[in-house]
Amino acid sequence: MIAIVGPTASGKTRHAVDVASRLGAEIISADSRQVYRGMDIGTGKDIEEYGDVPYHLVDVAPAGSKYNLHLYLRDFRKAFDSIRARGRMPVMCGGTGLYVESAIAGLSLPDVPENPELRSSLEGKSLEELTSMLASMKKLHNTTDVDTVKRTVRAIEICEYYRLHPEEAEAADRARSKPIATRIIGIDISRDDRRRRITERLHRRLEEGMVDEVRSLIDSGIDPEDLIYYGLEYKFLTLYVIGRLAYDEMVKDLEMAIHQFAKRQMTWFRGMERRGFHIEWYPYDRPLPDEAIL
Repeated sequence: MIAIVGPTASGKTRHAVDVASRLGAEIISADSRQVYRGMDIGTGKDIEEYGDVPYHLVDVAPAGSKYNLHLYLRDFRKAFDSIRARGRMPVMCGGTGLYVESAIAGLSLPDVPENPELRSSLEGKSLEELTSMLASMKKLHNTTDVDTVKRTVRAIEICEYYRLHPEEAEAADRARSKPIATRIIGIDISRDDRRRRITERLHRRLEEGMVDEVRSLIDSGIDPEDLIYYGLEYKFLTLYVIGRLAYDEMVKDLEMAIHQFAKRQMTWFRGMERRGFHIEWYPYDRPLPDEAIL
């Protein structure tokens, strides 16, 4: 497989389409929000960029639902096996580092059900207490996203499930997984160019009707809290639409949040390199040379 990674606004999709066109390949998206139907402008699907290139894992879940890593790895494997069975090359493209790294590593996760009794016993505990409890448990699952009580309770729930189901814990252990041979291409963009492109893209999407898209989702019956859960564009635009943020404040806060998000993406990819994944970095504003993909 080939994987094309990089921060938001670096032009990953354009490069992935170019690579797929040259190789007769198919694209597998690795974007945690492009999976949702009806969330098009805010997630930057840019479907028209794909042209005739087949793509997968875009628009596979209803807006308002909670797609997760387990579901992504399940759907990724189906798409990957289907593409390989047709004798074609899969080209993964996306900026969700957790999805990219887990898929390449060959990780498999069980679908951990909710544990009402455990949740009841944790009710009323502070985020600090829960984080401390989580730190004492064997970390068999990604637990970096523990910025809220709800997410920390879920992380504890997963650890407890693995403790009670050691056979499934083994399947989720990266040391026992079978990695996919992958050439990872990073799209390199300077901080200044990245910030400029993020700002330009945000204002372009606002002009294209991003606010109306969020209004339409809410009018269709989706709970505003479910949109806020998705973060970034959908969080801040929803807060504006329901009257909790002024327009100028929304734009300013959203722009800052996207800049911070891009920085976290790069931190993840640098971390992948430290964890043994080799990433070849190429300039964002030039076509990838043949030797990068052949």
